[in-house]
Amino acid sequence: MDLTWLGHACFRMRGREGIVLTDPPDPRSGHAIPKTPADIVTISHDHPGHASLRSVGGEPVVLDRPGEYEVHEVLVSGIASFHDDEKGAARGRNTVFAIRLDDLVICHLGDLGHALPSADVERIGSVDILIVPVSGAELNLAPAKAAEIVHQFDPRVVVPMSYDPESLKKDSAYHRFLHELGVKDLTAVPKLSVTRSSLPSDIQVVALDSRAR
Repeated sequence: MDLTWLGHACFRMRGREGIVLTDPPDPRSGHAIPKTPADIVTISHDHPGHASLRSVGGEPVVLDRPGEYEVHEVLVSGIASFHDDEKGAARGRNTVFAIRLDDLVICHLGDLGHALPSADVERIGSVDILIVPVSGAELNLAPAKAAEIVHQFDPRVVVPMSYDPESLKKDSAYHRFLHELGVKDLTAVPKLSVTRSSLPSDIQVVALDSRAR
């Protein structure tokens, strides 16, 4: 399975069973992606930066709410959550998606703004790759809370998202998140290519190059 970061919260997951695209942004939102074909599109919440099909090619199945789905032999679980820690009062609802592709479970947290109840963590089950928003508390998760959620799932690979690699400062939420996990600065790589047999035995944080334009 190849995982590519197209910018903000948008990732392309390419596997034998198809292509999954997460949270494609509207170009007018300040984020833009190249025209990208997909078989499945997941949308965590209704916001221009996360919920546009303008740059998506093909005829994808669009999943934008909680539920259990099977599309082209890809299993997807959508878990209801919130964009804040006030049960949605401040920023509304969010859907966490767990995607089983090529015998791997990739969990995309969307703009989750709180730790998940243990029942939801158990419902999602074992996660191999966790994609975590690290914009900071003013937009979703404070660094310590993001690290807490990583420890809730105990994945093999953690991929940060929803930050601008071009404007990072030393005290950015991204760097504070890495510090919470005991990780020093990372060198970004173009994509993550992984199979079940190649998963690391200990948790590994992987920074991806953004393909945003």
